[in-house]
Formats: sequence, structure tokens, C-alpha cells
Amino acid sequence: MAYGAHRSPLLPPRPDLALARDCEQCLGWGTVVTRDGDHELCHLCQPDPVTDEDTAASGS
Repeated sequence: MAYGAHRSPLLPPRPDLALARDCEQCLGWGTVVTRDGDHELCHLCQPDPVTDEDTAASGS
């Protein structure tokens, strides 16, 4: 039986590096590491895809 790190079924988020270029929170990476060690999009420079969909659906 082989032992090792388990592969996460989720792919890491793909940030827009053009938006992240001058961000002081993520230092240009577009992602931040949570306390649990997970990568998530930076809340300051990356748009929230759920918010964008809600805005498009409402016609704003």
C-alpha cells in the first residue's frame, strides 16, 4: 500500500494577475493562503464570480 499526500480533487483558484499586480494584500499573486492551508482568491483584488453573476442576472 502506498502512502503519501492525498491529491485534492479541487483545482487551485486561477487569479487574474493583471488585477493582482499592485495588490498589497496578496503581493501580486492573486491568491492568499487561509489558516487551513488552502489557497483562495484575494478578496481585495479579485472579483467574486458569484457577485458578478448576480449583477448580470439583475441587469445592473
